[in-house]
Amino acid sequence: MTEPAALPLSVVEAAELAGRVLTEVEKAIVGKREALMQVLAAVLAKGHVLLEDYPGLGKTLAARSFAQALGLEFRRAQFTPDLLPADLTGSFIYDQREARFDFRPGPLFTGLLLADEINRTPPKTQAALLEAMQERQVTVEGETFPLPAPFHVIATANPIEYEGTYPLPEAQLDRFLLRVSFGYPAPGEEYDVLARRLERRQEEVELERVTDAAGLLAMQAAVETVTVDESVGRYCVDLATSTRTHGDVLTGASPRGSLGLVLAARAFALLRGRDYVIPEDVKAVSRSVLAHRITVRPELWMSDASGRAVVDAVLSQVATPATLERR
Repeated sequence: MTEPAALPLSVVEAAELAGRVLTEVEKAIVGKREALMQVLAAVLAKGHVLLEDYPGLGKTLAARSFAQALGLEFRRAQFTPDLLPADLTGSFIYDQREARFDFRPGPLFTGLLLADEINRTPPKTQAALLEAMQERQVTVEGETFPLPAPFHVIATANPIEYEGTYPLPEAQLDRFLLRVSFGYPAPGEEYDVLARRLERRQEEVELERVTDAAGLLAMQAAVETVTVDESVGRYCVDLATSTRTHGDVLTGASPRGSLGLVLAARAFALLRGRDYVIPEDVKAVSRSVLAHRITVRPELWMSDASGRAVVDAVLSQVATPATLERR
């Protein structure tokens, strides 16, 4: 499947376009700009996002809003215990008139897929996402079909309700570049949600399309031009390796974690209008990139130990390199 032609964009142009996308999405999601920047950074870095948060905090709305603002085809797959892999990938259907089997694509063939409540479907179906997320293709009956470009998955999960769920294995968690939580809004922000709903007199939030698939590809190409100094790259490696030696950790972040830090930090730098990465960009995305890649020792389950706490400890222990001004 051919990619839409992407016009070249400078970092400044891409940052301005990304800022307009964020502004549009904020019409639907109130008071969560920092979290929305993380989600957009993951998309600009060609990654996938796991939105893990309590019910009713706008996870589904955020995914749909980004699809609308970015001009991407959007599909939602509701993950249930009886969902089959073919329900995602598609399957071959026999055409009686032509006397042949034709492939009918599933919901994976889209620009942005919302995998709603991903932990409510069995591992066999969860695994159907692995090839799509990593290789941007699906294989059905031995035949491989490329997915459209761009292709991104935003998955949602409830962190407190475990009855009837199937925890994501580490291999699939590792496929998500970032894990993001919105959290409860402040009282003033929550009232703003109510006021906006009363003002528009309808449930749906109408958002304007800021760009399209070609524009997103151009922004992703601009991210690839953001430079990373060696000291910042080694800082990312030090953060990832330090998670493996922390006393509370059973398994730490893999090299994919340090690579994820660099990729997400470059996108975050672009969102801030810079064509180079500084340590503060790495710190801004480190919790979202590393925490879900850390397995805490099982005997500590009743303590405050968590992946996020380990990342916070590592950030305080690893020396921050000096910020280099652009020459």
